[in-house]
Amino acid sequence: SGAHTFLDFHRAGGVPALLREMAPLLTDHMTVSGKSIGEIAAGAVNRDTRVIRPLSDAYAPHGGYAVLRGNICPEGAIVKQTAVAEQMLRHTGPARVFESEEEATAAIYGGVVRKGDVVVIRYEGPKGGPGMREMLTATSAMMGMGLGHDCALITDGRFSGATRGPCVGHISPEAAAGGVIGIIRDGDPIALDIPGRTLSLLADDLEIASRLAQHRPVRRSVTSPALRRYAALVGSVATGATLRKDFESGEE
Repeated sequence: SGAHTFLDFHRAGGVPALLREMAPLLTDHMTVSGKSIGEIAAGAVNRDTRVIRPLSDAYAPHGGYAVLRGNICPEGAIVKQTAVAEQMLRHTGPARVFESEEEATAAIYGGVVRKGDVVVIRYEGPKGGPGMREMLTATSAMMGMGLGHDCALITDGRFSGATRGPCVGHISPEAAAGGVIGIIRDGDPIALDIPGRTLSLLADDLEIASRLAQHRPVRRSVTSPALRRYAALVGSVATGATLRKDFESGEE
């Protein structure tokens, strides 16, 4: 809870104690310590169950994050549901589309984004960024302008743990890979339903298919040879945004 600090967490047993309480939900993989997750959990002690509560007395019936799916994100998207105001857990509004974080931030500060809008920031994924930048500036701008309880933000970029509000990231497939986020237009109705685990463009399948058939993803000018190669070889964030194996083996 808000009354507890990281020092309280450390004194209660820290991450090993948390692993012990979460053991039924975890897979037993080896860690860099030379011990498996199961071994670390088994050797831990939870010294304060008021701080690290057991599964039987959890703070909430769900985790902090939720995976959403829908026609915008058939491979998934991520939202920190515990940081979303109750009234924004379900929201439908018109899209306000931006091709970069900078463009979106300027529009938010400039008053272009209005209450009820769904801000769409695209071409910020692993391939499109390239490199999947954190959208902290745009989300901070939205909160600072008093829109955090009235607007949603969706992106194929990423967020940090500091993000608050109805901000959905990691949308996959990303715009640069031909994803549906790339064909959303200003004014399109977007429906966010976090309890229902969905994020959808409210358009029929034929309209979406027609737009995709005519769509050509934007290719940003990238001066760095390393980033150009990365953009060409990186895979979907849904599978870890890893590079193709032919690159890893040194083949072109």
